[in-house]
Amino acid sequence: MDFSILKNCTLCPRECRTDRTAGKLGYCRASDQLKVARAALHMWEEPCISGEEGSGTVFFTGCALGCVYCQNRQISKGSAGKVITIERLADIFLELQKMGANNINLVTPSHYVLHIIEALDISKRKGLTLPVVYNCSGYEKTETLKLLEGYVDIYLPDFKYMSEEPAIKYSNCKNYFPIAAKAVEEMVRQVSETQFDDRGIMQKGVIVRHLTLPGYLEDSKRIVKYLYETYKDRIFLSIMNQYTPIVKNTPYPELNRRITEEEYEELIDYAIDIGVENGFIQEGETASESFIPVFNGEGV
Repeated sequence: MDFSILKNCTLCPRECRTDRTAGKLGYCRASDQLKVARAALHMWEEPCISGEEGSGTVFFTGCALGCVYCQNRQISKGSAGKVITIERLADIFLELQKMGANNINLVTPSHYVLHIIEALDISKRKGLTLPVVYNCSGYEKTETLKLLEGYVDIYLPDFKYMSEEPAIKYSNCKNYFPIAAKAVEEMVRQVSETQFDDRGIMQKGVIVRHLTLPGYLEDSKRIVKYLYETYKDRIFLSIMNQYTPIVKNTPYPELNRRITEEEYEELIDYAIDIGVENGFIQEGETASESFIPVFNGEGV
């Protein structure tokens, strides 16, 4: 791979043009050194991703979006994680495969796309056969996604906002919707069909997640409607209720609560009413800090 782009980095839509090769940190809080906070089996993804065996998640440090309510703030803010080589990352993929993982699940990977491609090339030469999941915020450049064609089997993006107001307020991002819309379009182009194995584990496909925020039910409805009307059953929708107010007394008091059962049920009923069939919903106590991984360097 040509890593020269990192001298004037434009991998993500921020295009902050930081010289990451000089040890400087981009908007994503990453230099050109590969930093990973956790690599382990994870049981709390969608059923067709985790299954009974678990998803082989690799949590990368840093994030190009940086939402104020991020549940993984230890890594998104760049504090947790260990610097490793590309060769070590390739070995981690193989170790997860040996542990019985259903897939290799790359979490917040956007700023390390070049490193990941090289690691996948190495690990595939050494026997990696698992599907690769690209688990991201949805805030992606189509040009960067095109580098991943043939490497990613399952795209698992968030689709956070339709309106600009919350995108700017909570993610410092005035153009989230048009960028995420183009990103999902590219993901669907690359993965043109959905495939499951005989256990019901996804081998190819696109699952678009939407995390419902307190007070933004109408925005959530607009997102569900847009995605369904645009893609019908070509994608799966994962409508999530697990928003957890981790930090209280922030400048955003409106976020200091979970969404109510009534709000979530209204959104699910709306999705069903407009015809959504390929979807996942969350039941039970998902809005809990116990579902947030410990970023202690496990498996790194």
